[in-house]
Amino acid sequence: MKKALYLKYILIVIAVLSINSQSISYAQNLESNIDNLLQEKYPSNAPGATFLISKNGNIIYKKAFGLANLELNVPMQTENIFEIGSMTKQFTAISILMLMERGKLELNDEITKFIPDYPTLDKTITIHHLLTHTSGIKNYTSMKEIRGIAKNDLTPLELIDFFKNESMDFEPGEQFKYNNSGYIVLGYIIELLSGQNYASFVEENIFKKINMTSSSYATHTKVIKNKVSGYHKRDDYIKSMHVSYTLPYSAGSLMSNVDDMLKWQEAIKNNLLISKETTQKAFTNYTLNNGEFFNYGYGWHVKELNGVSVREHGGSIFGFKSMGIYFPNADIYVVGLNNCDCNSPTKITREIAELVIKN
Repeated sequence: MKKALYLKYILIVIAVLSINSQSISYAQNLESNIDNLLQEKYPSNAPGATFLISKNGNIIYKKAFGLANLELNVPMQTENIFEIGSMTKQFTAISILMLMERGKLELNDEITKFIPDYPTLDKTITIHHLLTHTSGIKNYTSMKEIRGIAKNDLTPLELIDFFKNESMDFEPGEQFKYNNSGYIVLGYIIELLSGQNYASFVEENIFKKINMTSSSYATHTKVIKNKVSGYHKRDDYIKSMHVSYTLPYSAGSLMSNVDDMLKWQEAIKNNLLISKETTQKAFTNYTLNNGEFFNYGYGWHVKELNGVSVREHGGSIFGFKSMGIYFPNADIYVVGLNNCDCNSPTKITREIAELVIKN
């Protein structure tokens, strides 16, 4: 009897070791496949990127590729800080929802409640329309005249004045058209209702609360430890265009790194900043006036990738591109940040996410 029990025990141990060996082999193969993809896209002598993958809130992959600074030949490190461009919109949207929970606003409030002289041409434009890119307001970054103000430090109202008298593209709620102007108006509303500038509000109510110590509003003057240089490519690499950060403002002026972006994702997932009910508003796939879904919530694209539900958003600003994608059902998050606006991480971030899902 004892011998039989001993043999049974040995068989169980062998089986467990075999499963563990298979798991290790799978993890190594996945890591190797991801390494190969990223090494090809971000070679060691060019502007680079950092990538992080988490599953169930735990980091399963985090690596850096390429160079953080071409002039000094500085290799990229995983703690490096990047401008994240339009991923800023996530923070603006959650800030608006925070103010809603505090009773400062309603999502169906008209923007004339906050900017009485805004020329809506007798149209009803609401905060909801701004959040979902369905307002019809002219997108100021598509205006040719923008180069004339690109280096000027503007107040939020001065920036709003730049585009508010432009003709509308469509009736509010009739179409989805990605629009930076709407998120500029949202930034001003945050300042108006909180009594703080946008940078201070996000710093105090988000970054400090969830320990995003490597995140901040972008600056040209302050020394930011671990901040990478941004590049553009023509015939060769050149430094990115210098613009005032009052221009992208609440639509695209934040900086972060992959570790902080995971903290952000976990805070959203675990409802650390707003309630579960309010969080759901950010991830609802809303409809146009005709009832058609348009795959955008508040600050995130809400859609399916090969039949799997995803929440994603990218960012693009002079010298930088970024992408983050989250699979809520599998609790998998992939984020990629890079320092050349010539080499978007959007497609490869999705490819990596699909690899992780399939394995």
